[in-house]
Amino acid sequence: MCDYSLESIASRPARVGEKLVIRDFGTGTRGFSGSEDARVAVCLRPGTELSFTQEARTVSLWPWSKVVTRQKTAIFRQVNEDRPAIHHDALEFADGERVLLTHLAVGQEAVVLQLPAVRSGSTVAADAKEPATSA
Repeated sequence: MCDYSLESIASRPARVGEKLVIRDFGTGTRGFSGSEDARVAVCLRPGTELSFTQEARTVSLWPWSKVVTRQKTAIFRQVNEDRPAIHHDALEFADGERVLLTHLAVGQEAVVLQLPAVRSGSTVAADAKEPATSA
């Protein structure tokens, strides 16, 4: 899934093994794109596992906020789904920390390790929902 702020951007689903890059799409949010076309957003389903090439870095929102998560692997999650006008795309790291995708620094690279299983006979859209959580 891609965040609501990327609805006007061309998009496609992620593929196992592909390298993704954090991009600023000029819509007030950041997200993943593939290496072949920076203008196309790559959408992830909740449960997709990623590995960053280096420790993940966030944009410093405040002088006292940390910039490096000290983590390289994460699982894609949807958060705050009950609040339509805010960002929903997030990464959950092994230590339980959740970071909105739009707070990640531009230019970072990650590889798709694994996509979530899709139940036989169901649609991707139906399986893409995760229980709403607060971040």
